[in-house]
Amino acid sequence: MLLNISFILVGIVLVLWGADRLTDGAVGIAEKMKMPQIVIGLTIVAMGTSMPEFCVSLVSALKGTPDLAVGNIVGSNIFNALLIVGVAAMVTPMTILKTTVRKDIPFAMVASVVLMMLCFDGKIGRTDAAILFAMFLVFMYMTLQGAKADKSEMQKETRQMVAAEQPKKSMPTGMSVLWIAVGLACLIGGSNLFVEGATQVAAQLGVSEAVIGLTIVAGGTSLPELATSVVSARKGKSGIAIGNVLGSNVFNILGILGATGLVSPMVMQGITMNDLSVMVVSMILVWFFSFTKYTIERWEGAVLTAVFAGYMWWLI
Repeated sequence: MLLNISFILVGIVLVLWGADRLTDGAVGIAEKMKMPQIVIGLTIVAMGTSMPEFCVSLVSALKGTPDLAVGNIVGSNIFNALLIVGVAAMVTPMTILKTTVRKDIPFAMVASVVLMMLCFDGKIGRTDAAILFAMFLVFMYMTLQGAKADKSEMQKETRQMVAAEQPKKSMPTGMSVLWIAVGLACLIGGSNLFVEGATQVAAQLGVSEAVIGLTIVAGGTSLPELATSVVSARKGKSGIAIGNVLGSNVFNILGILGATGLVSPMVMQGITMNDLSVMVVSMILVWFFSFTKYTIERWEGAVLTAVFAGYMWWLI
């Protein structure tokens, strides 16, 4: 038990430090490429911080524990939308780009609804997985194409968001890439330590695979998103913070479950429509709060956090 608790503590430290380095590197790359922060958040940062979910879900499916695999994704998305956005907004109000409200959040909502519809029969077969993965490719294409088409508008909005910041010398490209690599390594390694320790502790308490996936494992694999988004928000980079959450949610459902289901079809037992419904509702709340004045205020962040706490209480 003491060893597992040590794994949890060391994992948290690695994740927090890695998130700080990753944010610095991502901002440096965004500045060098003259790309909006939201695009970096939706692609590089989102995929990187979703690697723990991918590893856990794929290994779980291959080992014949689909409830852990699907529960990890559903729980992580609920964790991302409610707790991460909530906590980040309470740290500092998050300014949301109009393009994010019009395109990115609706796509994340659609992905959640599609997953719920595909799970009505209690399984994710290869056909279901192929649909999810095809949607993921469409999302990536739309993101990259949208970055080119809306570049001037997004850069204008981004400049307005960071206008109050003092100008500073941009980070060298080599250093930015190094920090991204080091940050991702710490995020993935720290998350694995956390999940290993937390899963062992939960297993000793006799908790089911579905509940472990929805709570302990989902929270552990979402630590990179939590740390990255909170650090980004604290540094005034709300574009990366919200982009990281949205990109991770889409990548979790479409990319991870799509790829995992193609490799190993999954039959669910402990994951219910209630859990999937909470995932959809969480995205609706984020969209609603983002749509009002294109800002998620501190009190709205508190509401999201309270909803998450209520769901955890009900689940446990």
